Amino acid sequence: MFSLHSKYRAHWDSGKKIRRSFFTYCQHRHIIAIMTQKAALRIIDANFNRAREALRVVEEYCRFALNNAHLSARTKRIRHDLTHALTALDLQGLITCRDTAGDVGTASLIADPLERSNLEDCLRAGCKRLTEALRTLSEMIQIEDPRLAKVIEALRYQSYTLEKDIMLLGIPTQRFQSVRLYVLLGGDDRDGVLTLAEQCVRGGADCLQLRAKELCDRDWLDLAKEFVQICRSHNILSIINDRTDIAVASGADGVHLGLEDLPIEDARRLQLQPLIFGLTTHNRAELSVALKKIPSYVALGPAFPTSTKPHLQPAGLAYVAEGLAELPEEGMGHVVIGGINAENVQQVCALGATTIAVGAYITTSRDPKEACRRLKTSMLTAAAF
Repeated sequence: MFSLHSKYRAHWDSGKKIRRSFFTYCQHRHIIAIMTQKAALRIIDANFNRAREALRVVEEYCRFALNNAHLSARTKRIRHDLTHALTALDLQGLITCRDTAGDVGTASLIADPLERSNLEDCLRAGCKRLTEALRTLSEMIQIEDPRLAKVIEALRYQSYTLEKDIMLLGIPTQRFQSVRLYVLLGGDDRDGVLTLAEQCVRGGADCLQLRAKELCDRDWLDLAKEFVQICRSHNILSIINDRTDIAVASGADGVHLGLEDLPIEDARRLQLQPLIFGLTTHNRAELSVALKKIPSYVALGPAFPTSTKPHLQPAGLAYVAEGLAELPEEGMGHVVIGGINAENVQQVCALGATTIAVGAYITTSRDPKEACRRLKTSMLTAAAF
């Protein structure tokens, strides 16, 4: 039998050990690679599901809570684009690697979880969960497919912008939806304005607007701060006419802009928190322009001749009806304005109006609180029929 010389056998045995070690090393590397790939697939699968679930929460909020077709469609587009992008991956492989029963994270609880006390809490949580999941997806996918990772990154940036637009455009509109009686107050008599504001809120006004063009800026701001405090203490909305700077500095809920005021896109740059923005319109052409600005609500009028602006030709009920038919499709609120009183308010409500703005009828009344009550009762009666 052939045998190796002892010197050569030693080399042979040594090489054999090296070969075995190298083979074992390769096996270990292969196993580690498989485990690493499986872990990456599990992470991608979990965050893909997390992102789609979050998008569904956001989409449903925009659809059912905000009634905003524009924001809902944008959310849906991101969800579809994400699903389409990930078809480039092995979706069957993702599901195959899923191990919900063995996931240690399902049993991991924190001592003080985030509470969900209202729909806005659910929205905020959904928005944050969405961007976190998209960031994780882009990091994991970057390892194998940098091109696809960039697509996911683009969706993440779209999601940041969507969240901002929901907070700045959608939620202020939702806040305004509860307004029924909107009263316009003005003048340079500080004490008189504040007393009138108290009477209106006690009479059932849901929103007050302050007009104080006769005052200097310092006095207007001082009045606005007290005005806002009265509204806040009664849990109703406070709107400042024309002046976005006064609205921001006083902490008001919003600002109403006329056709010759600061453009809404510039006014939005001044806000420190989401503001309600209202725009004035007198005809169909102005309404078309206003809709492109995406305000929280649009003023339609004058519905009737008004002593506040006697030079202004009434837009009439026909225009009011046109605007009321179009605004819900745009996800915007409305307020019908101009010459409305207890005698004609039901004509406006019969067209579908749910929010009216009244000035002189209230402010010149001997009993503003009772005048507010009469109007509110007439509106509720009309709504019941």
